[in-house]
Amino acid sequence: MPYRKIANWTPEDGLEVLTFGLGSETFALEAGIVREILDMMPITMVPGADPMAASVINFRGRIVPLADLRGPFGMDAHAITADSRIIVIELDLDGTPVLIGLTADRVNEVTVLAALDAEEAPVIGIRWPRDHVRCLVRREGDVVVLPDLPSLFERLTARAAEPVSLH
Repeated sequence: MPYRKIANWTPEDGLEVLTFGLGSETFALEAGIVREILDMMPITMVPGADPMAASVINFRGRIVPLADLRGPFGMDAHAITADSRIIVIELDLDGTPVLIGLTADRVNEVTVLAALDAEEAPVIGIRWPRDHVRCLVRREGDVVVLPDLPSLFERLTARAAEPVSLH
């Protein structure tokens, strides 16, 4: 069953999540990894960085990478609006807790998703790479996407671990 792939998801209790929007899609993050929701703030672009995390923000005196999930999910760029937010999460990457900011077109709510409504991404009929999706959840006539954040950020951490050539 898909809920077994998500550590805090149980058939009895479901999974507490923060839902947010990118374009017309609804995504969800486990509530336990969310540290703060911020209004948009000054963003510093990082030349040569991977397009998914091509900028940083100053979050409480710390430099935090700012990621945009639109690219990995094949979505077009979106203009910043009054509803745009930055969701600061703490994600365990290779055994190290890492703060990451995620851009969102809007933040919806904290809610509980039911395990019985969750399914793995289908092999056919999904426009995103399956390894980017932990599961899909049917909710109120819509589909909520739980992104596989460790998988999405794994390639960035692997790239950062490569030795830098000075020649």
